[in-house]
Formats: sequence, structure tokens, C-alpha cells
Amino acid sequence: MVMHARSGGSNEIMGLMLGKIDPDDSRGPTMIVMDVFALPVEGTETRVNAQADAYEYMVEFLSVARESGRLENVIGWYHSHPGYGCWMSGIDVSTQMLNQQYQEPWLAIVIDPHKTAATGKVDIGAFRTYPQGYKPPEGLEDQFESVPLGKIEDFGAHQNQYYQLEVSYFKSASDTALLNAIWNKYWIATLSASPLLSNAPYISAQMKDLADKLESAEGGLSHFGRGGGGSYLMGADRPAKKDDSQLKKIVRESSKITREHLQGAMTQAMKNILFNGQGGGGAAAGGAPMDTS
Repeated sequence: MVMHARSGGSNEIMGLMLGKIDPDDSRGPTMIVMDVFALPVEGTETRVNAQADAYEYMVEFLSVARESGRLENVIGWYHSHPGYGCWMSGIDVSTQMLNQQYQEPWLAIVIDPHKTAATGKVDIGAFRTYPQGYKPPEGLEDQFESVPLGKIEDFGAHQNQYYQLEVSYFKSASDTALLNAIWNKYWIATLSASPLLSNAPYISAQMKDLADKLESAEGGLSHFGRGGGGSYLMGADRPAKKDDSQLKKIVRESSKITREHLQGAMTQAMKNILFNGQGGGGAAAGGAPMDTS
């Protein structure tokens, strides 16, 4: 899924997942994804939708899979959010609700390929929607997600219409052999790469978005301080609580970004020490291939 998402660049991609249900898992009923396949869809930077040719491709793929002895069913779909986190937009929620109504069991997965490349850890979210008209219990702690300022409204409007599932990973013996073969071929390129430089546009976008959020929060507090003093003395302190909550989210987001970037910087510094015998400079700092001979 990550490889497919990375191939889309800044455009969203979409695919389907083959798998099965394990009702007797110790953690409760579990959806097991065994394989995935890409759908031939045209995505943009904000959305991706399957058209008739995509459904024809799906039917043909499943027919060939059956002929080859694959017995898994389609149990869900995945798509990418390049650079803006793993959550469900309004269109995603509508798509998932429709499929859960007619194709249960059905799972939705979202991948952020930009963040995955920047942090070295797969940024993934697995989701299912609540039944239409269902109101989740109050007091449930929201899952924190760093959402760009331009998409916060869409995120907040649909946040209570779905819930997130726990994700765990497994590998078969053939998966292990395949991944080892890939690693043997690409380990030098991986070791010599600099995530801080190769993902500089994504990191810059994160910092700009954080600055915009701080400016927005500061503007709200300034406006409240100029015109809302009397209302506050009368006990109408809701705007202050709202702004305070917004600032807390910004602090959490800045801390999260700092941790991710520090991890990348520490990794790069360690490479410099190991291969250049010094704490800074050298070819590794520029992202160029290192002489490992």
C-alpha cells in the first residue's frame, strides 16, 4: 500500500484489499488483510473516486484470483492522504458507509506516504463508520491527528461518524524471504539517504501550516481580548476555552513534529559519526551515496 501511495506523488491513489475475518481472535473479531491490488483510478490532491472501468478491473482481477486458487474475498479499500494525515473526509465517510451497508464486512485504510517517508514509520489508519444516525457516547477521547489548517473543518465535521481500529502486522515465510531479497538490493541506498533532505518540501509545509495555525490562534485571542472583556466578566468564557483548546492542540502538534524531525536529525548525525568519524559535515549530510568500501 505504501509503495502504491508513494507512486502517486501528491495525488491520491486507491486500491482494494483481499482478506478474511477471524471471529475467534483473542482480541475480538479481527479483519485480516492478506493482499492488496491497485485500482486504475484518476486521483487529485484532494480526492479519488472509482469509475466504471475501475469496477470492471476489480471483477476481472477477482476472477483471475479465483482461477489461481486465491480464496480471499474483498474486505475493504485503501487510499492515500499525501501529506495531511490518516483520517476520513466527508467523501471517505460516505463511501465507507455505503459499502458497509451493502458489502459487509468492509474496512477503510488510509496511508500518508509523505509522512511515512519523512519519519521512516508507516503512517496508517484503519477505520469503520458508525451506523447512520448513531451518536457515539460522550466523553470519548478524540484520536489526536495533525490535520493541515485548510482541512480542519472537513476533519472536525465528520470526526464523530467513524472510529479507528488497532493495526498490527504479520509476515509469512514467503513475505520474509521477499523482503530480505529487496533489502539486500537496496540497503546501501537506504543507508545513504537523508530523509531530512529528500522530504524537505513536506517538512517545510508542516512548519508553514504550524505557523498559520499559531497566527490564527493569536488572532482569535487578540480579538477576544479587545472586544470580549465585559462578556468574560459576566461568565461567558466559552471563547476562551475554545481558544485555549486550540492552543493545546497546536502545542501537541509542534511537539510531535519536533520529535519526528529530531529523530531524523539524530539518525543523520549517527551516520556521520559511523562513516565519517565526525559529528557533522561529510557526504552523508548532503544525502550523497557514501563510500562503504
